[in-house]
Amino acid sequence: MVDEEARSLPMELSEKGGVENNGFVQNEAFDDGETDTSSQDEKPETCVVDMSPAATAEPALEPYAGMPKEVLLKFSSQARYRVTREILFWLIIAAAIVLVCATITIIALSPKCLDWWQAGPVYQIYPRSFKDSDMDGNGDLKGIQEKLDHITYLNIKTIWITSFYKSPLKDLGYGAEDFYDIDPMFGSMQDFENLLAAIHDRGLKVIMDLIPNHTSDKHQWFQLSRNRTGKYTDYYIWQDCAQAGAAPNNWVSVYGNSSWQFDDVRKQCYFHQFGKEQPDLNFYSLAVQQEMHDIIKFWLGKGVDGFSFVAVKFLLEATHLRDEPQVNKSQNPVIITAYSELYHDYTTTQVGMHDIIRSFRQTMDQFSSEPGRYRFMGSDGDEPEDIRATMMYYGTTFVQEADFPFNFYLINMKNLSGNSIFEAVNLWMKNMPEGKWPNWAAGSPNTARISSRFGNEYVNVINMLLLTLPGTPITYYGEEIGMENIASENVSGEYINSDPVTFPEKSPMQWDGNANAGFTEGNSSWLPVNSDYHSVNAEVQMTQSNSSLNLYRALAALRNSELPVQRGWMCYVWNDSNVFVYVRELDGLNRVFMMVLNFGQESTTDLKAIVPSLPSEAVIRLSTNFGNTGKAVNTRAVKTEAGEGLVLEYKTGKPVHAMEAFQENCFVAEKACYSSAFNLLYVNC
Repeated sequence: MVDEEARSLPMELSEKGGVENNGFVQNEAFDDGETDTSSQDEKPETCVVDMSPAATAEPALEPYAGMPKEVLLKFSSQARYRVTREILFWLIIAAAIVLVCATITIIALSPKCLDWWQAGPVYQIYPRSFKDSDMDGNGDLKGIQEKLDHITYLNIKTIWITSFYKSPLKDLGYGAEDFYDIDPMFGSMQDFENLLAAIHDRGLKVIMDLIPNHTSDKHQWFQLSRNRTGKYTDYYIWQDCAQAGAAPNNWVSVYGNSSWQFDDVRKQCYFHQFGKEQPDLNFYSLAVQQEMHDIIKFWLGKGVDGFSFVAVKFLLEATHLRDEPQVNKSQNPVIITAYSELYHDYTTTQVGMHDIIRSFRQTMDQFSSEPGRYRFMGSDGDEPEDIRATMMYYGTTFVQEADFPFNFYLINMKNLSGNSIFEAVNLWMKNMPEGKWPNWAAGSPNTARISSRFGNEYVNVINMLLLTLPGTPITYYGEEIGMENIASENVSGEYINSDPVTFPEKSPMQWDGNANAGFTEGNSSWLPVNSDYHSVNAEVQMTQSNSSLNLYRALAALRNSELPVQRGWMCYVWNDSNVFVYVRELDGLNRVFMMVLNFGQESTTDLKAIVPSLPSEAVIRLSTNFGNTGKAVNTRAVKTEAGEGLVLEYKTGKPVHAMEAFQENCFVAEKACYSSAFNLLYVNC
């Protein structure tokens, strides 16, 4: 029995396929000390089990989450995974290439963004008359800073501050005694830096005047020049002349009488295009030119965003000193004293003058390299008798000069009508070089205010014109509330604070109905405040929905928000003695704005007869009478009263600028097209 049990044990083990160790070193059943030696000579019977390959193969391994690298590599080389991986790789590469190409295409096709000096109105401030902060009766830089909220309320982005250099204030500050300092009347350099920081903190820009043509006779350069000191000897234009008044020629100053003044120190005559206290610099001197470049760098280094260069056409004079031709050849030359009695062929716009201005541009460009820090350059290119000479201040196709010469054609206009407005606008637009940017102004520190020139009823419609024409509108302080010149008895030539009162358009800004119109808390102001300040002031007009102030604000907002008004086509539709009508359109956009502006008497205009594709009705987007805003008008009979302006809005698939009949009447400065599918602008229309 024991032998049978012993023989059966190997069979059972073989059938089980071995003994499971379970972690022990050796199974006790096979301990040598316990093995039966009697069975060593006997050959044990074995059971041969036939195992198939399928039974012996390892089970198939499937991918699973968290598999180690060794397992992952077994699958990565398989075709189904390798091909998928390669497809995804090349798809990513292709998508990246498409994205880069699309970005390049969008950039290449996108129009140039409007710069800050193009994107909104410019507000011109005469600092002595804006706001007095120290109760001395004179406006100052701190006063401007106090009133920056007024600027932002108007949706204005750029402030233009006229001359505030240290000066004896002859010609109201346009002859600098020191180009590197602030006149104490206006404050200190620290006040200016604080104002500049406050302006920039509000996202605004600031332009200042620079008058390179002349200095004050109190300037250190002039004092050194009259004493023939070193390089300053030739900083001014000196000629031998007799003390008794025998001038070198017949040249007359802008203010009348001879433009030569004898100097007792140097014993010569110096040349002055303006007052005798404002000697002209000699711009044939390279040292003088360098001085002016250094002044430009100084103020740009302070953070000023641009300059208005004043009186630049006077920079050079003919060196031959010949007499200028008389307008009336039969007039006795001895009695010629007025500037208008001569043709100024030898004292304005001389050869080389534009080269000097372009050199100013090059200096300014050195400060324009930072993104968003472009430095604006405007020039006082007033050539009323020669529009082509004015346009030369834009520069050439290859050499830039001013961003624009200031447009005085609306300012110089004598008679107001629909036709005269059309002529002034058309004169600029048809002569402006292609791709350049226009600008418009109806008031300035040297011109009677709009309401005094044309009547208070035309203030709003003229502001509507400025803010809806293509280009940059320029508003002289106070025109947004319809200020008038001070009364004539205040400009009789009497002196106030030692200054001749000859500029009634420079009266103090009317802020509120308090004493001195809120301009100063002192006892008096340097010029009298207009007597109408109780009703015409900024504070009261803010509360009136139909005020000039709030209309201006709404027009500026419209210009900033609507692409057709901001940068689209402008086409003249109609003009007569009463009305001027034009449209603003943008390629790809079916929304059109039509301006119907009345500069004459009550009128009714059939616009649909002029533009047959015009819809029968249009909606009033804005009106000089706020009560009409939102109303529909019949385009066959658009009625306007004297001084009324309408901004009509309608939709059409047939823009005026695409009509052959109006081709000669359409202009665009920064052309752009709108894609409604992608909601973006592009240039290749």
